[in-house]
Amino acid sequence: MKAGIIGGTGKMGKLFAGVFERAGHEVFVSGRSTTLTGLRLAEQCDLVMVSVPIRDTVDVIRGIAPVMNKDQVLCDLTSLKVLPVAAMLESEAQVIGFHPMFGPSVQSFRNQTIITCPARVDAETLDSLLAIFRHEGAGCTLSTPEVHDRMMAVVQGLTHFVTLTVAGTIRRMKLDVGKTGPFMSPVYQIELSLVGRLLSQDPGLYADILQQNPFVPAVLEACTTSAQELKEIVGSQDPEQFSELFRKDSRHFGRFAEAGQELTDLLIESMVNR
Repeated sequence: MKAGIIGGTGKMGKLFAGVFERAGHEVFVSGRSTTLTGLRLAEQCDLVMVSVPIRDTVDVIRGIAPVMNKDQVLCDLTSLKVLPVAAMLESEAQVIGFHPMFGPSVQSFRNQTIITCPARVDAETLDSLLAIFRHEGAGCTLSTPEVHDRMMAVVQGLTHFVTLTVAGTIRRMKLDVGKTGPFMSPVYQIELSLVGRLLSQDPGLYADILQQNPFVPAVLEACTTSAQELKEIVGSQDPEQFSELFRKDSRHFGRFAEAGQELTDLLIESMVNR
């Protein structure tokens, strides 16, 4: 099989290029620094994978869709799925949307998750592609594009929003982060590390995740409402109101509360003993 990756000169594209090469496939890449164009790549490859920034994905797909036929497979690696999959379906190719739930800095696919949205593809083709990823150690979660985007509004949108809110709060307080070191608890260190990890990466990626997903605004509305409710309860200085809210959230999380305690205990133990 000839596998082509548009955006293959980027970090994620290179990661997947390596996966297909190890599976024994001939791999072609196009990018800003290559003479091979995306259109030319799409004309000659059996499988075409689009790995470009979220806001560029639909335009790139529509640029190559007219030259693709029913014997080819068209995929993407975008963090959103509804619009990219709809654009891919404008072609005659078989269509699968992929979303790797990890960054390009991972050492391997082992124990990583790839969300898979099979939109128009025969079972044999789908199974053969998933077998490549599973051979690398990844787990593949099947989803529809809409369910995926709704889930990402929480899994990515909510978590990134909260992390950026922590960063913004510290900045507004004009707090020197370095001076908090002698007072640092393991939990604060974990939180600060998450902030640092996010802020050390490309802001364009997070802008797209938060601004391009149509299901994010409703999630952020729920988040800000919850924050306001908690703020009012803290201001009331009524411990019973606080305990009632706390117990309500604890009941909703159920067994995940205990599982979170166990996981973070292991993480903290590894931090203090390193």
